[in-house]
Amino acid sequence: MIRVTSEVEVRRPAATVFGIVSDFRRNPEWQRGMVRCTFTTEPPLRVGSRYEQEARFLAKPVVSTFEVVEYEVDRMVKATTVAGTFPITFTRTVRPKSEDSCVVSAVVEGDASGVFRVAAPLLRLMVQRSVRSDYRRLKALLEETP
Repeated sequence: MIRVTSEVEVRRPAATVFGIVSDFRRNPEWQRGMVRCTFTTEPPLRVGSRYEQEARFLAKPVVSTFEVVEYEVDRMVKATTVAGTFPITFTRTVRPKSEDSCVVSAVVEGDASGVFRVAAPLLRLMVQRSVRSDYRRLKALLEETP
């Protein structure tokens, strides 16, 4: 099992930030390697909502389907892979710090069993580096946008 965490403070209201991190269609704006994310269920976002994403990993396309398994409005969303190459679960949490700033936390867990077991240490480093840089990119995007 691979488990990676990241946390970043963002100088924007918590509700605004949660609106971005829970709208998976916006993932390509701040997640490196993400090509597209498309909801396959109707809004609003809720437990059971699904989306499909296409990413590039080691120069290869990776298509996965995720389902929201936990959801708290303006606070937390947790989703897990229901179809795809590498099973992961991620949790994104936003908690207010003040009226115009918040802390965004991410936990990414992946199943490095089977064929991935041998590469688990390397995969963990790659995922950790990717997640941390993605959340730095999210911070920069949100703080630069009026």
